[in-house]
Amino acid sequence: MSEGGEFMKSDSITFEILYDRLKKIFKNQEELDVISKAYEFAKEKHAGKKRLNGDDYITHPLEVANILLDLNSDYITIAAALLHETVNHSDTTIDEIYDIFGNDIGNLIKSISKINRLELRDDQDSSAAYLRKVLVGLSEDVRVLFIKLADRLHNMRTLDALPPEEQKAKANETETVLIPIAHRLGINSIKSELEDLCLKYTKPDIYNDIVERLASSQEELNGLLNDMKSSISEILTENGVEFKIKGRVKSVHSLYNKMQNGKRWNDIYDILALRVFVETEQECYLTIGLIHSKYRPMPGRFKDYVANPKENMYQSLHTTVFGEGGHLYEVQVRTYEMDEIAEKGIASHWSYKEKGSVKIQSLMEQKLEMFRNVIDSNNDLTSDKEFASNFNNEFLTDFIYCYTPKGDVLELPKGATPIDFAYRIHSGVGDRTIGALVNNQIVPLNYNLEDGDIVKINTAKEPNPNKDWLSFVKTTQAKSKIKSFFSKQDKANYIKNGKEMLEKEIKKRHLTFNEVFSEKNIEKVLKDVKLDSVDDLYLSVGSLRFTPGYVIDLVFEDKKDVMDVYLDRISNFVNNNNNKINTGDILVAGSDDILVNIAKCCKPVKGDEIIGYITKGEGITVHKKDCANIQGADRLIDVEWNDNSDNSYETDLFIKVLNEKNRLLDIVTKAAARDVYVDGVTTVQDGINVIYKIIVKTKNASNLNNFISDVKSLPFVIEINRRNN
Repeated sequence: MSEGGEFMKSDSITFEILYDRLKKIFKNQEELDVISKAYEFAKEKHAGKKRLNGDDYITHPLEVANILLDLNSDYITIAAALLHETVNHSDTTIDEIYDIFGNDIGNLIKSISKINRLELRDDQDSSAAYLRKVLVGLSEDVRVLFIKLADRLHNMRTLDALPPEEQKAKANETETVLIPIAHRLGINSIKSELEDLCLKYTKPDIYNDIVERLASSQEELNGLLNDMKSSISEILTENGVEFKIKGRVKSVHSLYNKMQNGKRWNDIYDILALRVFVETEQECYLTIGLIHSKYRPMPGRFKDYVANPKENMYQSLHTTVFGEGGHLYEVQVRTYEMDEIAEKGIASHWSYKEKGSVKIQSLMEQKLEMFRNVIDSNNDLTSDKEFASNFNNEFLTDFIYCYTPKGDVLELPKGATPIDFAYRIHSGVGDRTIGALVNNQIVPLNYNLEDGDIVKINTAKEPNPNKDWLSFVKTTQAKSKIKSFFSKQDKANYIKNGKEMLEKEIKKRHLTFNEVFSEKNIEKVLKDVKLDSVDDLYLSVGSLRFTPGYVIDLVFEDKKDVMDVYLDRISNFVNNNNNKINTGDILVAGSDDILVNIAKCCKPVKGDEIIGYITKGEGITVHKKDCANIQGADRLIDVEWNDNSDNSYETDLFIKVLNEKNRLLDIVTKAAARDVYVDGVTTVQDGINVIYKIIVKTKNASNLNNFISDVKSLPFVIEINRRNN
């Protein structure tokens, strides 16, 4: 890091310069050899290529590696940074990376290559949430996110090479996707610089105005900082404290936020900031005391994050004092180790992974798990906007820090309740919560906790959550655990009801339970309906997937397999009244208890012409009428779409395009305009061209056909099909 706390920057980074830094950090020659091998490979693959600003292409991976070196990254991450553009921007294949560099580096390159092929579809929050979702889903190894953040930081530093509209789009993507991730991972040094760079391109007039104001008073501000530094240095030296001190003017983005909150430029007094570094915690308190003994502190501005660290392990003492010249100075006092954590977050600890620090490894996993919890808990949501709302409520809000009676600190979003606090401790505590005390006072369970509250949760012996909690809990974790409890409870009730329904039907037929459900009969029925256990059978009956009569018929109609039973029942029903029964998305002639599946081979969507095929043990599979797999088949039955259904349907599209450059953004943009949601993309090489296999979700064939027509009109599209020809 430089003296001002920024990343080491170089106008002309070379591998020789990088290697000199590497040798000071990595003492194992084998690790240095892997990094050198990665550089030589990348240099060869990028030979002759230029970036838009005229630099040799290899300078970008070198700069990314240089940034990551400031984060104490391990040699695997540095090597992957040097290789991270080879798969997307050369003829290198991912298999080649695995063969040459092994699984650890290969896995990182595979993930970062997927991430770098994705861009925002539009400026809506839903698109940002979609990309955040994909980013974190791909990033099972947190080092992938480190590489992506460093990659974006260097690209933002060189953004002048792009046209203004593209500059703004890239800055918007950075602001809505990557800065929140850097914030939650605690990597303040990247977050802060990205914030300034985004402001530069999204609001250039405001950015330039602040920069000009700072420049016009730069000499005065530097003089004030130097005077204050000298004064504090004199106090600490007289009292035998060993220290380092830095002075800085607050960042452009920080000053912009103050102005956004209604302050005029002339009213921003705490523009000057000092940071004092000492060796021990005790010296932190001694330093603050000595500063306060000379300079009057501003009331309400002292924060002790040393004794009460934030959940991300941030520690520092903060104060604001009336200093030299009557100006306000923000002063932070911390140890050198505290500063590493404050600036680099969990990234600062990656190099310690092999030293056995369970606490550090746990912290990294917890940070990534915060993202995964929100994503996993929203898998049932079909609306990106709903996902975006949940994500923003959880991660882009203000946070409070509350304490257990033992002094453990928990980080929660503002507006969290004792129920959120309980589930953050453990799901078992949340499920058994019956009351709460905040600061030794009884509070209702929907009470909004405040920063610094001490919370004691009272629990019952047995779990007994309340569905009403869902109306006021704040965290996705709490919502998910409450829903999970009742889902399991409902399953148990379905099993109980299913068994009772079967027992009732058996008595009605004057049979005995043991006679019907002998071991042999159970084995036959489970095989017919493709279930694993008797409980699964009870569940299917209790949830009305199968009727009790249908199950007992399967036991005794030994000469008929399940397909014959289906055909007889459907045929009899059609002959009698020629009606269809509503079974959700599909209307099937004559039955309300037959399992209906959408065929995976042709994946019909609502509006396609369809036909039903009766399969053994799997009910009816619905195909497109022109599906090659059912041409000439027996056991076909008429089915039709239910007009009252409003669900989305998944299907595949195969789009062959000219191999010019990544065209996914153009295609995905067309999808959004036609209410078609892209759920996954696979890219395959087809000679000199590229084929995108795109999984899409849509409510009907009309929307899908309109999207297909739009894509066909794109000049680089050769052909588009519902299946791969």
